[in-house]
Amino acid sequence: MTRPFADRYEAGRILAGELGAYAGLAGVVVLALPRGGVPVAYEVARALGAPLDVFLVRKLGVPGHEELAMGAVASGDVVVINDDVVRSLRIPRDAVEEAIGRERREMARRERVYRAGRRPPEVEGKTVILVDDGLATGSTMRAAVEALRRLEPARIVVAVPTASPSTCGEFRALADDCVCSITPEPFRAVGIWYDDFGQTSDEEVCRLLATSADGPPAAG
Repeated sequence: MTRPFADRYEAGRILAGELGAYAGLAGVVVLALPRGGVPVAYEVARALGAPLDVFLVRKLGVPGHEELAMGAVASGDVVVINDDVVRSLRIPRDAVEEAIGRERREMARRERVYRAGRRPPEVEGKTVILVDDGLATGSTMRAAVEALRRLEPARIVVAVPTASPSTCGEFRALADDCVCSITPEPFRAVGIWYDDFGQTSDEEVCRLLATSADGPPAAG
């Protein structure tokens, strides 16, 4: 089977071709959801001539049922709590605070590793392009969009190489713009649309962010 994308870098170049309206515009920032979104976003930022950074999101799992989210913490010290879940499951406030503290510590550790002392980008009043390598259920991206709204960007664009048709449609309503290069049906999983979908390492993330931070990337 020939898949649409050789790897995340090729997917990023294809995706960038569909984001041409944002090329060269002032106030555009590309934020990747690590780790798999970073190689995709690197190519997008390179093509658009925009700065690249990461937007970290950590799910707050319900105690004993961590796969169920009761909220999220995100870059910029943003905390999003799903009050309906907390109330319906009668989750004690101290359990919520414990989860927030635990995930904040892990997020701070990752930000130290990825940013190496660089300050997070200012997004207030900016056009932010949120990039991942694909959307299946979209739960992480949904949390990212909700958290990012609290930092008051002018515009949020969700951009991915591949997504299920229903999830892509959902983000067209949640974000100000949503670009999905392909929306195959049946979708099944993000990874099957890539020839190489190996795990992106922390080292690769750091290298791409450092390369991008050296100066405005040039397309080509």
